[in-house]
Amino acid sequence: MRLPALVVSAAMLAAVTAASADPIADRKEIMKDRSAEMKVLAPIAQGKAPFDAATVLAELEKMNANAMETDVDALWPAGSDKGDTKSSPKIWEDMAGFKAAMDKFKADAAAAAAAKPQDVQSFQQVFGAVASNCGACHQKYRL
Repeated sequence: MRLPALVVSAAMLAAVTAASADPIADRKEIMKDRSAEMKVLAPIAQGKAPFDAATVLAELEKMNANAMETDVDALWPAGSDKGDTKSSPKIWEDMAGFKAAMDKFKADAAAAAAAKPQDVQSFQQVFGAVASNCGACHQKYRL
């Protein structure tokens, strides 16, 4: 009898934790992680840091996991445009466009990780699509 009660208690705690999560803090954390990945990958793509296939693949896999964790509905719910955020009101005005941009980023991040680039040229090809998503989204949907 104690095990089912423990399972129910754990499920309730998880539901309360999820319900009380701060979407602004959560999305800042995801973007902070994404920025850290870009700080490793961008210099390699630009030829400012040496290419290392293992490092590149590890960072691309982190970026892909980060992208897949990005739940637009949970991280940008109605009302989370107020407060300490750099998210533009355009997100909530054009939620369909924002979701499409995020879906494109997810697809490009997944393709980049799946490509497992073994040289700088193949890395630059797949990374260019990923990086352009970041720039385009920031121009339109970030303050």
